[in-house]
Amino acid sequence: MPYRLFHDLFPAVAAQETRTLTIVPGAPTGLPVGAYAFLEMFCDEPGCDCRRVFFSVLSSVRQQVEAVVAWGWENPEFYAAWMNDDDPQVVASLKGPVLNLGSPATALAPALLELTRTVLLQDGHYVERLKRHYLMFRQQVEGERPGRRPPAHGKPHHRNRRAFHHTGRKRRG
Repeated sequence: MPYRLFHDLFPAVAAQETRTLTIVPGAPTGLPVGAYAFLEMFCDEPGCDCRRVFFSVLSSVRQQVEAVVAWGWENPEFYAAWMNDDDPQVVASLKGPVLNLGSPATALAPALLELTRTVLLQDGHYVERLKRHYLMFRQQVEGERPGRRPPAHGKPHHRNRRAFHHTGRKRRG
């Protein structure tokens, strides 16, 4: 399942609605002072309805990706059914938030994961915005008319779901 930046399909919306958190001196986050942009990425595989976002967290100070955090907003039962696997570790890794294995991660990644958990995902309005962005993105991928929802079954498009690993890397081409 390749992931692609929301910005690639909706640059004007992303420019207005991408969340950036600014760390000020003395903030008890374990992060250096600076701004951290949480760039949204969604699966662009036709037919997939994983209902997850990957945040590629970009540091203003070092101008690099510090972490990729994955998060799914549905309940654990959704992910167990979607993956056809009720292993608690598998479900927890799909639900998140978690640091995405195989993606860029610096020493700041654990603190950014905690910031995601305790700040970003505690903002109900922001969570609803993510869901709206997901629907916009999926409609574009599927070539649907605005206002329609992705398939209700929530099943991924591929045959062997265990064989696929989300890398959170931007798709090329």
